[in-house]
Amino acid sequence: MSNEIEISLYVLVLAVPLGLELVRKVSPLLHTPLMSLTNAISAISVVGAILVSGNGGSPQLSKILGVIAVMFATINIVAGFLITDRMLKMFKKKETGGK
Repeated sequence: MSNEIEISLYVLVLAVPLGLELVRKVSPLLHTPLMSLTNAISAISVVGAILVSGNGGSPQLSKILGVIAVMFATINIVAGFLITDRMLKMFKKKETGGK
């Protein structure tokens, strides 16, 4: 059990600075595709959290954290799609009503 926690913390410590640096280097024109990518990653998180929370042999704490993860990742996905849609609408040409 201790080995799993150490590996998880190691991945977290590596992922946080790498993710921050990656997002910082992205051009503002690419933010919409980046939002779509993060929505896909959140969808993977939802599937993983469902697997953890639905596993019958999991401890109660894992089930509770899995349900919380499903809830927050779902909120993240919905909000991400709403923001992406709003950003894409900014790039559409406005129709003129002259003719």
